[in-house]
Amino acid sequence: MEDLLPTTVSEDPVQRRDLILLERAREGDLNAFNDLVVVYQDMLFALVVRMVPDRDQASDAVQEAFFSAFRNLAGFRGGSVKSWLSRIAINAAMDAQRLKKRRPADPYPELEDDTWQPPADASADPVTTSLTTERHRALSAALADITNDQRTAIVLYDVEGYDYAEIAEITGVSIGTVKSRIHRGRLALRALLSDRMDLFRG
Repeated sequence: MEDLLPTTVSEDPVQRRDLILLERAREGDLNAFNDLVVVYQDMLFALVVRMVPDRDQASDAVQEAFFSAFRNLAGFRGGSVKSWLSRIAINAAMDAQRLKKRRPADPYPELEDDTWQPPADASADPVTTSLTTERHRALSAALADITNDQRTAIVLYDVEGYDYAEIAEITGVSIGTVKSRIHRGRLALRALLSDRMDLFRG
């Protein structure tokens, strides 16, 4: 545990744990890599499922991401293990999208699943519930029609809560490019939703 190079030691206990597990995996400890899988598989699935058509495809992309990470352990050059794994998973998701011959009718099935939403309060009524569902449907359809790069940036920023620097690290582009993709993606969404803006008022 103390054999890590000084340049890989982190003050963050989570990052330090990740670096130790990754270093052990590099040395051939499969159990250490499996521990990383257990820690991050749910997080990566939640990220990827917003970028691919269905849950089965998302599971396949996450599995491929871990295979890729294991094959390329030597390619890790420091920094956040979480960001490194996220970047690999996003690439796997984008590869899956490029292989898709046609765009699905409902690319974000989790938006139709009420379990992801916070419980409704006592004031909730059928009209409000119906409006919320219709908003999600309209937004998911619009997200499916913008570019992969823009969708990835918007999901990471607006849904997952990453900041510009983290998204830049995950996607391998500059912060300026991240900001541009978010800005252009939002403009594209606004144009696509121009005839449905009544859903988002009030």
